[in-house]
Order: sequence, then structure tokens, then C-alpha cells
Amino acid sequence: MPPLDALTDALGPAACLRAEADIAPYAVDWRGVFRGTPVAVLRPAATAEVAHALSLCAQMGLAVVPAGGRTSLCGAVVPGANGPASAILSLERMNRLRDVDPLDNSLVAEAGCTIEAVQNAATDAGRFFPLHFGAQGSAMVGGALSTNAGGIRTLRYGNARDLVLGLEVVLADGRVLDDLRRVRKDNSGYALRHLFIGAEGTLGVITAASLKLFPKLAQRETALAAVRTPLDALRLLARCQEAGAELVAFELIRRDCIEVALRHGQNIRQPMELSTEWFCLIEAGATHPAIPVRAALEGALAAALEAGEAADVVLCENEAQRRNLWDIRETYPDCARREAPGLPTDTAVPVSRIPAFLERVAALIAQRWPEGRMMALGHMGDGNIHLSLMAPPGLTHAEWKARAPDFEDAVGDISVELGGSFSAEHGIGQAKRAAMARHKSPVALDLMRAIKGLLDPQGMMNPGKVLP
Repeated sequence: MPPLDALTDALGPAACLRAEADIAPYAVDWRGVFRGTPVAVLRPAATAEVAHALSLCAQMGLAVVPAGGRTSLCGAVVPGANGPASAILSLERMNRLRDVDPLDNSLVAEAGCTIEAVQNAATDAGRFFPLHFGAQGSAMVGGALSTNAGGIRTLRYGNARDLVLGLEVVLADGRVLDDLRRVRKDNSGYALRHLFIGAEGTLGVITAASLKLFPKLAQRETALAAVRTPLDALRLLARCQEAGAELVAFELIRRDCIEVALRHGQNIRQPMELSTEWFCLIEAGATHPAIPVRAALEGALAAALEAGEAADVVLCENEAQRRNLWDIRETYPDCARREAPGLPTDTAVPVSRIPAFLERVAALIAQRWPEGRMMALGHMGDGNIHLSLMAPPGLTHAEWKARAPDFEDAVGDISVELGGSFSAEHGIGQAKRAAMARHKSPVALDLMRAIKGLLDPQGMMNPGKVLP
């Protein structure tokens, strides 16, 4: 029996797509930057089927590219254009919630559940799942864990890694690592789950995860503060953290980004006079309605105004105002694409270094690409500011990329020089392998390659990703 026929026979025709038209949607990444055609798309519906598929692929020497919602921004979920023959293994049919336990503050979700579905399940159980980012309606648990996704609430709850109690993983040879236990304390050896979180499918396939839940927020208070400089924003962040309210999010937004959202967004209203260059979107919350969150936040903002750290503030009075502020933040990426081509980055620096980071990048742009615009917004509370170099009118993305081919690398270099990382929350994929070779220590790379060689000796798991 030909190899692909064996896969079709094992999984069924509906779970082994081989026709060109069926494969085409899986052959390009979300941004349309990376393309690579698999020989088949496997769509197992259970862990046993994933294990059988990987065992067969290992026997026939067929590489495997795991995929979830395929919202990756670094080309991790499509085969490399010049890589070995590969099958995409999509987890989209593995979308069951196996268990929800509000008393334990945990649930078990299969890898194909969307982040939004997990959030909704937590809400239905009277709990809260805090992972939150723009693609959460499409992004799936397996992919979010494989890239160690971040988002706007990392300041309070941590990245995806911090929300995992246990994993179920199918290894390259088809063996199943069942480590779904939900205990908070377990000192019984190596915490193996952490090998697979952030590994982007290069060590195995995450098929299910035990995830932490939290008490629901009984109240939220949201504000927008106009600040003159990133240093003022940093001081305001410290003031809000010391005020007694639990900060859930603290986002830094450059004025140009708000203006782009106002031009291209749907039903977005200008929240205040845009009189300064920078703005801080702040959200605080509490799990009990009696906790004086609003008073604490009001006090911090009033003190910031008096100290000159803030030029103006708006504290939301209702949910519509709150939603409008978050629509500005969350729809900006799509609005920016309508405005002009941009060259995005994803880096992080220690929080105290954010002003220096922004100052150095601004100086770099003024020197080398003065015709471009520095667009900046992101998670100031954890040091992850997303910078983009927006093209002048009339240029295509390809033309702008050709004019500034090393912009992303230059920003990554600045981040590393300031004690930060060239990759904050989007992963490595194909896009940042050269940066890995430049910035990751040789010892770290040696250890990573050793782990890869142990768990995937044939090199069949997502080849051409992460490791240079």
C-alpha cells in the first residue's frame, strides 16, 4: 500500500486531505508571507489517532507540521518552501472540553479548542480564563501553548506557560506522554510540560492541556491617560501598581495608532483630545464588588495629574466607554493594514528600559528611514512594545520591505543590547531563525539541539522551525 494510502486508511478520507483544493488553505500562513505545500493534511479527532498518524509518518520518513488555528505570525504552521516532504497535522477536530472543575479552578481542553471557547467555558462555570489577544476567536489551545502566547493580561496573570498545570503530548514516535494532572505542587522530577510550551511543535504534538482558572472579576475600571513621554508612562505605571488596585492591563499607545484606528475602525469614537504623543490604557479589577478599585485608580490618576506625569485622563463611566477604548487597542492591527504597509516587530525589554528602547528606535528610524512612521503600542506592563515601521504613501509592502530589509533585525538588536529579547510573544517559526543564531547563546543552542535530538532523532517534527 502506498504511504499516503496507509494514512488515509488509518484516519479515514475526511481526515486525510490530499486534493490540491483541500490542501491549499493550509499552505500559506496568516500574513501570506510564508508558503509551503504539504503532501497531505491530517485531521485526527482523538489522541489515539494523532499517535497512530505520527507513528506511520515516522515509519515512512514523512515530516509533520502541527497546526491549530494557523494564526502564527512567524511561519511556524506551514512547511518550509525548501524543506522535506511534510504533512500538516491539524488539531482542529480535537475541540472537546474534557472537564471543567470550578472548585479546583481548572479545566482540561483539547488542543483544537479556541481560546475564546475556553474563556466562555470558564465564564459559564463562574470562573475566568485570562489569556486574551486579538486572534483568540481563531487561535487554538495547542498553538497558543506551542508559541507561549502572551497578550494584554500578562502583567497580572503571566504568559500561556504560567496558565498550564499539565499537558498531554504525542511524541514523534507515536508514544503518548500523559501529564494532565492538575496538582499545583509536584516535585517529582523534571517539569516536562515546559519542554513543549514554546517549542512550536518541534518536539511533539500537544493534544490536550490542564489550564488554570481564576475567580471572575466582579468589577473593572478602565481609564485612558494622556502622557507626554514614555518615561512619564513608566512613572504612571509604578504609581498605579502602588495604589492598591489590582492592575490587569497597562498598554502604551502612540497617538498615531489611535488616529489610524479612528480613521479605519468601525464605530470608534475619539475618547479625548489627542494633545500628547503617548497614551496609557489602564485597567484594574477585583474579584469582590466591595473592594474600592475605582477610588484607588482615581487616586493614582489624580496624583499623576498633580505631579505632571499625566496631562489628561478619562475614567470610563460605563461599559460602552470601556469597550470603545479597547476597540481602539484591539482593532488597530487590522486598521493599520488599511492605512499603509508596515514592517512589524515583536520584542521585549525590561520594563524600566522601555523609554530608552523607544528613544533608540526613533533615532534609528530618523537616521535610516526618515520617510517612514514609527507606530508603537503594546504591553508596557511586561516590556513588550510592538513597533512597526509604516510605509509612506504609494509603496507596496514588497517595495517597503526591500527599502528597509533589516528593520526588524535592527530593532531586535536594540532589544537584546538593553537586556531584552528579540522575540516576545509571537515565537520564532521560520522568520526568526537567523536572529536565534545571532543572539541565543551557543550553550543554549547546544542544549536545545540535544533535547531535539533526543525527542525527535529523525528530525521529523516541524523541520526548519525555531532552531537555526
